[in-house]
Amino acid sequence: MHPLIDVPALARSLRREPPVLLDVRWHLAGPPGIDSYRRGHLPGAAFVDLDRDVAGPPGEGGRHPLPAPGAFEAAMRRAGVDAGRPVVVYDDADSTAAARLWWTLRYFGHERVRVLDGGFRAWTEAGLPVTTEEPAAKPGDFIARPGRLPVLDADGAAALAKAGALLDARAAERYRGETEPVDPVAGHIPGARNAPTLGNVGVDGRFLPPELLRERFAGLGATDAVDVGAYCGSGVTAAHEILALTLAGIPAALYVGSWSNWIEDPSHPVATGDA
Repeated sequence: MHPLIDVPALARSLRREPPVLLDVRWHLAGPPGIDSYRRGHLPGAAFVDLDRDVAGPPGEGGRHPLPAPGAFEAAMRRAGVDAGRPVVVYDDADSTAAARLWWTLRYFGHERVRVLDGGFRAWTEAGLPVTTEEPAAKPGDFIARPGRLPVLDADGAAALAKAGALLDARAAERYRGETEPVDPVAGHIPGARNAPTLGNVGVDGRFLPPELLRERFAGLGATDAVDVGAYCGSGVTAAHEILALTLAGIPAALYVGSWSNWIEDPSHPVATGDA
């Protein structure tokens, strides 16, 4: 299944065989996504909390480690996710949070997941209806089976930075170590190449065409001829990088713990600047 769906295709699908709709709006510095959901969401959409449902408790594994299989399964069942029914996930616009839910569902074995390209903003700009009514979701039967997508740990990320292409999905100033608004240490994994996720989308929040994404990643040494991985601060925006790489036809592994896990070990080296 293609990982993206556009607004017209989703509107048609909702009239025929509605997918499970999941609203995963989330903001790193707040306000809570549930506030946006309650002010208006796509009809039939259930809210999924990224911090609570799509990640485990923060700790040595990072700020957004993988959730436990049982916890993720329960959260998805509460939201109405079935094993055999398509799922469409969306956020405000640029798919940063939606991509993490897309990736996590795929990692735990759901094959029919798509991201609404352009998100809630694209839906409302098309003049389509929103609602404040919260649906009573019928419990789903989704079973979480982990390990369906490749992941990296700290050692794997370090090795890939030397022998393949490890992409740092954070903003350039965070990569260079000029500022670090979230984690206690600034900088990047030595050998990683900076590829901010905002470069994957246009000003409207929609993903660039696959050929432009391939060109972008090729300029960073990331092609289907080498091993590729991605990380960010805590494994959220890096999932967006994985989605963009998928659209470009480039398989890639996610370092879920990302920088927040890397710096837990003081023996891990830290690089700054453009190199």
